[in-house]
Parts: sequence; C-alpha cells; structure tokens
Amino acid sequence: MTRYRLDPTWRRPGDGRVVIAGSPLRLFRLSAGGAHVIAQVEAGTPPPGAPVAQLLDRFVEAGALHPEHPAGPFTAADVTVVVPAHDRLPVAWPPGAREVVVVDDASPGVPLEARPGPSGAGPQAGGLGVIDSAHISWIRHDTNRGPGAARNTGLAEVRTAVVAFVDTDVELPEGWLEPLLAHFADARVALVAPRVASGGAAVWPGEAVRPGGVARYEARRSPLDLGTEAARIVAGSRVSYVPAAVLVCRTDVVRAAGGFDEALRFGEDVDLVWRLAAAGHRARYEPAVVAHHEPRPTWPALWRQRFGYGRSAAPLAARHPGALAPVRMSGWSAGVWALVALRRPFVAAAVAAGTAAALVRKLTGVPPVEAARLAGLGHLAAGRQLAEAARRVWWPFTLAAMAWRRTRVLALVALVAPTLTDAVRRRGVGPLTELPLELADDVAYGAGVWAGVLAEREPGPLLPSLSGWPRRGDG
Repeated sequence: MTRYRLDPTWRRPGDGRVVIAGSPLRLFRLSAGGAHVIAQVEAGTPPPGAPVAQLLDRFVEAGALHPEHPAGPFTAADVTVVVPAHDRLPVAWPPGAREVVVVDDASPGVPLEARPGPSGAGPQAGGLGVIDSAHISWIRHDTNRGPGAARNTGLAEVRTAVVAFVDTDVELPEGWLEPLLAHFADARVALVAPRVASGGAAVWPGEAVRPGGVARYEARRSPLDLGTEAARIVAGSRVSYVPAAVLVCRTDVVRAAGGFDEALRFGEDVDLVWRLAAAGHRARYEPAVVAHHEPRPTWPALWRQRFGYGRSAAPLAARHPGALAPVRMSGWSAGVWALVALRRPFVAAAVAAGTAAALVRKLTGVPPVEAARLAGLGHLAAGRQLAEAARRVWWPFTLAAMAWRRTRVLALVALVAPTLTDAVRRRGVGPLTELPLELADDVAYGAGVWAGVLAEREPGPLLPSLSGWPRRGDG
C-alpha cells in the first residue's frame, strides 16, 4: 500500500476542514469525508479506493503530499546506465548496474576505454569489460559536443525500459536504484533524481583538492544539493530543478521529448525536466538516496562553474518564459518592501497589517491567528527573496545603491540578510564567517546571468513575478 509523507509546509488548522500546504503554497477545502481521509493519511493508514486515490493525487500534484510506494514495476535488470565522459573515467561504477554505456565525448589523447578503470580496475580491453557484473559498452565522439549530446548518444543505444544518466564525478551507494525505481509505480512519473551532496575532498584531473576550503564550502552551499525533503520537481516550486549528475528516466518518454537540448552546455538538465512537466509528466526528487559529488578543485574553478550556471539562465528563460523569475511574491508583499526601501516603515507596517486583516476575511474557515501568521510569513519570505536577488542577479543595482548615502544601509542589509538568517536557523555564527565567499559565489552567478541576458537579449532572468495569494484548491 502506498503511504504518504506530509510536506514540511503541511498545516490543518481549526476544525480540520482546511489544509494549507504545498509549493507554491495552496489552500484546500475539505468535505467531511475528505477530512476523514486526510486524518487517516496523517496517521499513516490511507484507505484504498479510486475516489481516495483521486483526492490524494491532487495533494501530490500540489507538492503537499509525497508518495512512498512499496515497489515499482521495474528492477535493476530494466535499467541501462549511460555515462557521459570527457577526459576521465567514473570515480566508481554504479553499484548494481547490469548494462553500462560510456560515451567518450572526444577525450584528448588516449581513448577512455584504453585507460585504467575506476579504482585501478585496469583497462577495458576491446571496449568491453565486466565490473560488478556489469556489461560495459564504449562509444566515442570524434569531436567534443557537450554532455547533453553525449547523453543523447548513449540514450540511442538503450534497449531497456529505464535509463539512468550518471556523471563521472559522482559516487552512488549500494542499493541506490530501488528507492528511485519505486516512484515509477506512478505511471505519470517520467524522471526521478536523488539528492546530490558534496563528497568532500577528492582528486580531479591534474589538480588535487586539499581537505577543507572549497570542499567545506560546497558541503554547505552546493547548488546541486537540494536538501533533505522529498518534492515534486516543477518550475516555481521549492525544488524547481535537479542536476543531471544522476537522473533515472523512462526511456520512451525521454526519447519522445527529444532527449537533452544539445545547444545547452549548462542547464540542459533543467530544460529536460521542464519540458517533461509541460508535456504532462511528473518528476520526483528522492533525498533518501544520496549521491556524493566531487567538489570543485579550486575557488576559480567553482566561480567558473557558477558563472556557467548563470549564463544558462537566459537561454532557459527564452525556452520557458517566466520560469526563471528571480523573485515570486504577491504584489502586496512587493509594495510593503518598496515602502521600506523608500524609508516609510510605518506606512509599510500599516500596509502589512491591512493585508493580514484582508486575508483573515478572505480565508473563511481558517482561524484568524493562522491567516495572520500566513500573511506575516509571506511578507518575511518575500523580503528574503528580495535580499537574495539583490546580491545575485540584481547586484549591479545593489552596488550602485551603496554609492548613494540614502540607500547604502538598505543595500548592506540586503547583502548580509540571507547569510544572517542562515546563521540564525543553524543556531550558530559559522556561516557568517563565509559571507565574503557567499558574496563572490552569488556575484559570479549573477555575472553569468547578465552575460546571458545581454548575449541572448532575453531579460526574463531579471524580471520579478508578482501575483496574488493564496491559490485555492478543492479537496
């Protein structure tokens, strides 16, 4: 029987006939029968039946519930692992893999299949070898075409129902496939990704990573690590993308979608997830499986990576309008913070209080205290978003604001606020010592965004998305 995890946003206040949860946050109104079903879900024993499944599927679609299937329709025998590679072999072969296709994307010098294998396993004579009972095939590009093209070349060779794309710089634990494959019990799920955490100090081609420094920083602030909470992956939500370091997909669905966009050297993984969602498929993030990713070897290498990620924002915005907005909030929250910026704090407080009162009247059936809490937290979250945007994509404006006496303090607060709130949440001042590194990280990403915007003439990654709140749904 499928069980469900409650999203961390889950709240069922008052008489239990209202649920507030999901990403973006939604409000569901329940009938008496629906409230009974949800009470059973919270207790861990959802009742069977098609009407119940339809009800719970609405919560799954909104990111309010996360299914835990006992098993899926596939096993490891139904999976082919595709490894895009350039000038290096995997740090380790994926454990439990039966079929592996390595695509050598025009590595310079000796072809990869003639080099010593992972962990000193020795050369793969004749292009075939057996490691951990896996059958390994080798394909080589004559010219370097990028990771998306390498994955597509491997995808063309897959004859199994499921394909797993695994990069060379990740190491997977034993038993990694089963929890990911279980999600395919939902016929709409086309892609599943594990958590990708920094793996600590490691050796990269030609460079040694010393313990600490970059490795410690990436362990805390890697853009590949999307946290410990399960999620549906969709643009505009808490987990809006996943890296292609490890992706497990239905082969036929990815083929029908055209595979990876080979024109994108960065962001091709984000583009695939969003195209699958636009076609009506689902993608799931499963942090119960943790893949360990090698950190960047040096600070310049890390900043080049962040610049490349930022550079991909404009091409992605051109393909997916509105999906790359640096902030998403209600117009009322934007107005409150605009008044703060204009040094009108009392007017801002009055507007915030007025919106809380208006929300209390709008959310019938929700206790007034809960409605006011939602309004207050919404304004605070909007302020955090604005501060993050101010030091990432809008940093040229923030830099200009620091040159003007009237806005200097506000600009400094915006630069420090995200790190300060992290320190408070972690109940320590450790993150504050890394403020200069975080600023350099964000500026590198923002510089990439601006480079892409100017090259593509696509302003999407710089423009905010303003909307009303809350969205309503029926349970």
